[in-house]
Amino acid sequence: MITESGPSPELIETIDGRAAEAGVRVRLHAADLDGPREVGIGADEPVVSASVFKVPVAVELARQGAVGELDLGERITVPPGPPAPGSYGLATFRHEVTMSWFDLAVLMIGVSDNVATDLVLGKVGKPAVAESLRRLGLPRTAVPLDCAELIRTIGEDLAPGEDFAPGKDFGTGDEDDEPVLTELSPAQLARLRVLMPERTCRTTAAESTRLLGLIWRDEAAPAAACADVRRWLEFQVWPHRLRSGFPDGVKVSGKTGTLPSVRNEIGVVEYPDGGRYAVAVFTQADDARSMVPERDAFIGFAAARAVEWLRR
Repeated sequence: MITESGPSPELIETIDGRAAEAGVRVRLHAADLDGPREVGIGADEPVVSASVFKVPVAVELARQGAVGELDLGERITVPPGPPAPGSYGLATFRHEVTMSWFDLAVLMIGVSDNVATDLVLGKVGKPAVAESLRRLGLPRTAVPLDCAELIRTIGEDLAPGEDFAPGKDFGTGDEDDEPVLTELSPAQLARLRVLMPERTCRTTAAESTRLLGLIWRDEAAPAAACADVRRWLEFQVWPHRLRSGFPDGVKVSGKTGTLPSVRNEIGVVEYPDGGRYAVAVFTQADDARSMVPERDAFIGFAAARAVEWLRR
């Protein structure tokens, strides 16, 4: 299903055409944060969030900090080798570290740290995140699982004894899972709950841009909390997806999401002239290859074309 709020068939054809070339299906929504213009491709269809789910978790953490339900400056000591696997951040540390909840949020968003995420989600609680999403009017966005649980379902969903990853137990945190996950066949991918929106962390492209708009307009939580979330999103280091579509001088704040066959990013693009645009691009392929640069670059391409249309 393709929808748009204005007469832009060429835009839709251009984005869909590039998606086909990259070998992905795309669900997209882009909205002017200060005006009525928006454009979407399958914007209301449920999609797998992957690590994009960390944004509503960040909102709830910041909200609780702003209203005094927790102290963002409280220190937490994290031992080495925790059970949430990941390629970056605390999962790679050899020694215990002590840091604040605020600092854990920086890692959760900035480098998509799975260990930091599970600590934060355990602190704020899944019910609180669900209530926050209900309060914000985002009924199709849900965070039923943490990172360790998401990864653990992959091993559970593959046939017992199947030789998909010799010597590897998913979800144990002993090494990074992602290189192994990319070797899964289409038949194996089809069995994974983690790739079924109805059975995993989920959202829609339109609800994702709505959440970003609420954050940028100080409507998702108290103003101080929204400022914290915006700051955390500014820290994201990855330039190869959303940011790749925009020139120097354009500020891009965002959050990626990656699973086998899934590449996502949502974010806000801010121009020197004051224009502000929320963009959400969710893609899914039929294979789980990780080294496909054109699929990462497609996200920046699609976002840039959508924002260009909004700015006309």
